[in-house]
Amino acid sequence: MTQHPIDLSKPVSDEVRKTTCYMCACRCGIDVHLKDGKIRYIEGNRDHPVNKGVLCAKGSAGIMQHYAPARLSSPMLRTGPRGSGEFRNISWDEALAIATEWLGDVRARDPKKLAFFTGRDQSQSLTGFWAQQFGTPNYAAHGGFCSVNMAAAGIMTIGGAFWEFGSPDWERTKLFVMFGVAEDHDSNPIKIGISKLKQRGARFVSVNPVRTGYSAVADSWIGVRPGTDGLLILALVHELLKARKIDVEYLVRYSNAPWLVIDAPGTDQHGLFARGKDGKPLVWETLTERPVSAGSKGAQPALSGRYRLDDGTEVRPSFELLVEEYLDERHSAEAVADKIGISAATIRGLAAEIARVAFEEAIEIPQPWTDVYGNHHPSYIGRPVSFHAMRGISAHSNGFQTARALHLLQVLIGAVDCPGGFRYEPPYPKPVQAHPRPHGRAEHFGSNQPLAGPHLGFPLGPEDLLVDEAGQPSRIDKAFSWEAPFSAHGLMHMVIANAHAGDPYPVDVLFLYMANMAWNSSMNTAGTIRILEDKDEATGEYRIPKIIYSDAYSSEMVAYADLVLPDTTYLERFDCISLLDRPISEPEAASDAIRWPMVEPDRDVRPFQSVLIDLGARLKLPGFADSRGQPLYRDYADYLVRHERRPGIGPLAGFRGTDGTRAGRGAANPKQLDRYIENGSFFSAHIPLEAQFFKHANAAYQDFAVKMGFFDTPQPVTFQLWSEELQKFRLAAQGLRAPHAPEPYRGRILSAFTPLPLWYEPLEEQAVSGEEFPYHAITQRPMAMYHSWGSMNAWLRQIYTQNYLFVPGEICDAHGLKDGDWAWLTSNHGRIKVPVKRTDTANRDTMWTWNAIGKRGGAWALDPDAPESEKGFLLNHLINELLPPEQDGMRWSNSDPITGQAAWYDLRVRIEKADPPARSEPRFEPVRKATNTAAEIRYGQEWSE
Repeated sequence: MTQHPIDLSKPVSDEVRKTTCYMCACRCGIDVHLKDGKIRYIEGNRDHPVNKGVLCAKGSAGIMQHYAPARLSSPMLRTGPRGSGEFRNISWDEALAIATEWLGDVRARDPKKLAFFTGRDQSQSLTGFWAQQFGTPNYAAHGGFCSVNMAAAGIMTIGGAFWEFGSPDWERTKLFVMFGVAEDHDSNPIKIGISKLKQRGARFVSVNPVRTGYSAVADSWIGVRPGTDGLLILALVHELLKARKIDVEYLVRYSNAPWLVIDAPGTDQHGLFARGKDGKPLVWETLTERPVSAGSKGAQPALSGRYRLDDGTEVRPSFELLVEEYLDERHSAEAVADKIGISAATIRGLAAEIARVAFEEAIEIPQPWTDVYGNHHPSYIGRPVSFHAMRGISAHSNGFQTARALHLLQVLIGAVDCPGGFRYEPPYPKPVQAHPRPHGRAEHFGSNQPLAGPHLGFPLGPEDLLVDEAGQPSRIDKAFSWEAPFSAHGLMHMVIANAHAGDPYPVDVLFLYMANMAWNSSMNTAGTIRILEDKDEATGEYRIPKIIYSDAYSSEMVAYADLVLPDTTYLERFDCISLLDRPISEPEAASDAIRWPMVEPDRDVRPFQSVLIDLGARLKLPGFADSRGQPLYRDYADYLVRHERRPGIGPLAGFRGTDGTRAGRGAANPKQLDRYIENGSFFSAHIPLEAQFFKHANAAYQDFAVKMGFFDTPQPVTFQLWSEELQKFRLAAQGLRAPHAPEPYRGRILSAFTPLPLWYEPLEEQAVSGEEFPYHAITQRPMAMYHSWGSMNAWLRQIYTQNYLFVPGEICDAHGLKDGDWAWLTSNHGRIKVPVKRTDTANRDTMWTWNAIGKRGGAWALDPDAPESEKGFLLNHLINELLPPEQDGMRWSNSDPITGQAAWYDLRVRIEKADPPARSEPRFEPVRKATNTAAEIRYGQEWSE
């Protein structure tokens, strides 16, 4: 065979276009090389603020995502039974006419009968606005799967949270402590940051049941039992209080530690803050010995003591209640060490290291600044200890309180938005009061009418719940009900089961985008499949009558749709990474970005966002059609430029104004997208140095935020160590404050909604026998995959085509297991057969596997006997969306009772050796390949010609 040497003199590409990656939620900048009109190569954009040229395996493999055979290529209408994969190709005219008819009927009759939920898309400001204008209360995205505990706890405590809300000060931190962050989350910035720590000799401690990914390069790994992170954190708080290693001045200035809490048991005011006639919280001023408003200039508030107000009300500073709680010996290292699975010495050692670095290695930046109270400061003082956390602590039924505890720990040592600590990223911080209240009660919607406000928000008390007078939920997922009051991201994992049960009511149309609910995005996967296929015995019609699904690829969910609207790949459309939605800001700059078409689609597909805008116009939704019923926008690109959420505030913050010179606020600029493209597809507004730290109380930052349009008046944040919002629910559960909590919910509220963060045992752990199910089972997210997005990607499949159950050596020895064996893994809900590998880098009671590798045969245009289906598996089959029944038969959602966060990581199991054959179970009939995927196109054929 003749060898043809590569001619290095020829250019790789004719053109390089800069856009934004979509291979995970990191949203890095990429350079896309094109030759002969085809995409040839993808590399990192060195000028981009997120990744600075660094690109992971996922981002580099975006080319194979674009050319994947699993791409859908035209609209489809189901012709066979659900799950059969039998469709006929239809035109867009027919598809849009059908969708308009189905949706229009629902909107005219009863808009709540539409359930519109999206997966991990990055256009939620559009999809949420569309659902609001439609008038259904039933909208949310994927956050209830993985991160609502993190987001809600952070916003309610410090006005921001980890990941998209803030990041460690990688340049200055001297001790970095990471709790349970998946390898695919924010992976390039974290890799860059950890490399900086290593170069500077800063210490990195990882707290995670499994030592993989980031944990593998940590200086210290603390392998806790799943669901016990909160115990560890509160033990650290106990040690720091005992050693008096807290920043008292910081607490007085920036937290509600000195706010006076009413001590009146049995009344509707007990545990709430004492307030003056102006409604402001009171503190006890020690010099004048009288109550004054919090934040009064020159006041010296008390942090301890018992006081009596003029009306006889007894009050105590919240800090005294905090100290009283956490100095209790039940929080000591010795008391909790065995439960956590680590030694008491390890706990004390970590606490001592945090204290030493925070107070003996404090740093100072000589930059004058002024706080919102008018006090001038000559410099920034930094406590160089930073924390980061994500789904590892979030995806537990106690995760909200655990995340709150971690923020409390940060505040106690004065390490929030200071040099070397955790730093906010614009548009955060925002106090919880600056967020909207949720909308969706019966009075909020009606036929052909939009909702009065956004679906998602933060209740300030039981009066903001979306329930009727009888306490019944208004939403299909029961978000913002007594079952999950602070469910700021919704409960997507409950939608299909609730709709099938008609609890609280049935739906007529289920509209999903990028939400693979028939496989890895559902608990109880087999049960969900049965629900999607189930018919009413009397009528013979499906219990969920109509399902519209949009995706770019032939996921498992496609086979269960009645109408399929094929999306483009991310390299074929406009997208917006908006400050109204999920920002890409850095601590020193407010940033947003776009995607734009690198190439035109070669299939009969359309960008979902443009399709949604088209449907909005056809349905004559306010905001999408004018008074004459004519479309307001041509497509998504036109919407991005001309839509305004408030006067001068649009989806994109950069290059506003008719001349493109304004940032944040400004008139629409017809050439705005061109300016983004010229600038590398992103925009950044630098924060002045005097505004870069202490943003929660920095007058210059507050002015910057108002100028940018984050809010219309300054919104400083006072850290809420004691949560009045949670205490209001406890009073409602005690029958002391209206509206009263219904009887079935009172016990859950009283045990979980403590105003100070406390740990309680995960709910599944409480509900099942520890002897029968002695082990934990969790998933980890591999750096080279993002959920199931790489399932059809030829390059990424070379890294992961199957997953293993990694079993600690002690468990292997106890059950006679070795590498290559197969085992039955059993939970209270189900049983799966899995391949085993021994590990010595996991908590002794914890086995784990990679997330979302297992696939149903035939899906994603894979062969029915592909390794992903023959040897891959999901833990989802073992997890039910409901907890085991209680004595009275009641079954609660398998979720955090405060936020509704899906409790994926509470799973308890037992294991036993299995006999061959060596195939994973359960087995499902292969999905029939959709008739119009690009499966007939050989991988790489399009770009190798």
